[in-house]
Amino acid sequence: MTDKSDLVKVERRGAVCEAIIDRTDARNAVNLELCHALHEVFSGFEMGEETRAVLLRSEGPVFCAGADLKERNGRDEAWVIARRQAAFKAYMSIETCPLPVVCAVQGPVVGSGGEIAMASDFIVASEKATFLFPEPQWGTVGATQRLQRVIGVSSAKELLFTGRKLGVEEAHARGLVARVLPDDGFLDAAREVAAKVAGAPHLAMQLTKRAVDEGGQTDLASGIEIELGAIRQVLSNSNWRAGIERFNNEVGNG
Repeated sequence: MTDKSDLVKVERRGAVCEAIIDRTDARNAVNLELCHALHEVFSGFEMGEETRAVLLRSEGPVFCAGADLKERNGRDEAWVIARRQAAFKAYMSIETCPLPVVCAVQGPVVGSGGEIAMASDFIVASEKATFLFPEPQWGTVGATQRLQRVIGVSSAKELLFTGRKLGVEEAHARGLVARVLPDDGFLDAAREVAAKVAGAPHLAMQLTKRAVDEGGQTDLASGIEIELGAIRQVLSNSNWRAGIERFNNEVGNG
């Protein structure tokens, strides 16, 4: 059995931790061990002075080829359900990570790979990235919840029902991808995005993530109260004047 630490490597670059999926022998397909590895890694991240953001990426030309169907050979229904629950636990660990998580997609994204990417805070993708959600086409159910919340109910149904591959420009237009970056130098560009995120005052960034996530689950008036609460925390617990001065200096020198 593969060591979980080999499936998701963690490398630090300044204030950014890179969580790197490395199962290239299977085109980074998701199996049970990878689910456990993702959960273990993302459950261990904490916001602090040394670590300010996570860049989630994978090795090789394929971001993720989806679920590894080979591991289901000879398994019963109970095992399949337990395997899917492990996957949901892994995705939730990414989504609830206290650090901002930027996902860098360099190539094809299939099924479970889309769930991993959508669980991050936003996706930057290369010009070669594609997205495919084929679960109903091979007789199962998947990607029905995050996908509709990202691109809308009708668009999600169209992609799931037809199994149509989504190009990166359309994915960007529909809001699945936040930014499209040139394929040449893609990783360096993605690292620059993550470094920019990590460079912000960490309490403000942490509270912004929380306010957006919690506000998205309620009405506008309640969301404004959530934001006001976050503002009060910043004013009480950070050197916010220094942050304003730094920002003004950067804009003035830009």
